[in-house]
Amino acid sequence: MLRPGGKWRNWGRSQSAHPAYIARATSVADVVETLAFARDRGLPVKPIGAGHSFTAIAATDGVQLDIAAIDGVLAVDGDLVTLGAGTHLYQLPALLGANGLALTNMGDIDRQTIAGAVSTGTHGTGARFGGIATQIVAMTLVTADGTILRIGPTENADLLPAARVGLGALGVLIDVTLRCVPEFVLHAVETPEPLEAVLDEWMTRAAAVDHFEFYWFAHTTSALTKTNTRMPAGTPTRRQNRLAAWVDDELLPNGLYPLICELGILAPALTPPLNRLSEKAVAAREVTDGWHAVFTSPRRVRFREMEYALPVENVPAAFRAVRALIEAKNWRISFPLEVRVSAADDNWLSTAHGRPTGYIAVHRYYRENPTEYFREIEAIMRDHDGRPHWGKMHGRRAADLRPAYPRFDDFLAVRDRLDPDRRFANEYLTTVLGR
Repeated sequence: MLRPGGKWRNWGRSQSAHPAYIARATSVADVVETLAFARDRGLPVKPIGAGHSFTAIAATDGVQLDIAAIDGVLAVDGDLVTLGAGTHLYQLPALLGANGLALTNMGDIDRQTIAGAVSTGTHGTGARFGGIATQIVAMTLVTADGTILRIGPTENADLLPAARVGLGALGVLIDVTLRCVPEFVLHAVETPEPLEAVLDEWMTRAAAVDHFEFYWFAHTTSALTKTNTRMPAGTPTRRQNRLAAWVDDELLPNGLYPLICELGILAPALTPPLNRLSEKAVAAREVTDGWHAVFTSPRRVRFREMEYALPVENVPAAFRAVRALIEAKNWRISFPLEVRVSAADDNWLSTAHGRPTGYIAVHRYYRENPTEYFREIEAIMRDHDGRPHWGKMHGRRAADLRPAYPRFDDFLAVRDRLDPDRRFANEYLTTVLGR
């Protein structure tokens, strides 16, 4: 179960660590044993999922605890499904589909474990739909002293708003019980549109449909809008032919696009004309397919990302300020900006806590230095009352995060109760939560 550690890197190559030990848990007993081992030696413990967070939230020089083998469906009760915390999101179509069920909503990447996704506040898009953590009705943690803690409607219900988006600070997540929905399909329409018109109509567009988002490539004047409408299971599917799907989902984003990024490194002046060429090459498409097939896309080009959650009405002004900054700095940005929307929720450290939320995500190719780009855009986001995504790069600290979260100190009180010795602490959590 335990072995000497080695170098660990996350998927985006933005973080690395050298844990002293690596533990692979296949059961709750393994987790309890690992925590006892760490306590005896005074070592910190960090659970690890798929490594898809861009921050150092999972980094440790102590014991890295791999929970990937604690996966699959553990129980089904009507629309309630209990999943092992190590279950990867890409497993869910088959696991939930066997019971005629689906997630209410999800993002466009499915490589994460369910534990990592909910602990960092992963979300999708849709003004009436919250992040994945909002679907949790119960969960099980193993706390620092080895206690197996069940949290749900009838047991420790007061802890749910803290534990749903727990940042890995409260314990080792073992399982989650999600309230699912009947399986559904999505009618998806992707259309290039004038960017200014999309920004002018942002509030109306975001609220008018089930799921709305758009992408914008810097140095262009168009937005690629994506509108998904929910349809009942059994609605006839309409997919692209294999060649067209391969071109749109594989050749362009995962074949040619990395070459464009590499060209941008070698000759930055080529980035604006290449982006404008891509703008002209993007064609509208319309498909009807299963929920997972539409929500997610293959993402094999490594990148680094910062994403900010804003009051939904602040999105157009913040976006325009970012665009103006890119122009003023004469930056050459190959990766697109992504803009989404989410419903308010009551989870204490959710980026959508207490307010309907819009998201602006910025990216850099993993071989480019994102520091200046992210730092200066972060200043804009802070001016517009932004909260950073916990799993994506940012420069915030506990002192300036506290005013952004009305229940911040309540979360810290739960942390003090469940992990008084900071067994689950690391440099990142000390930075964003304090000691």
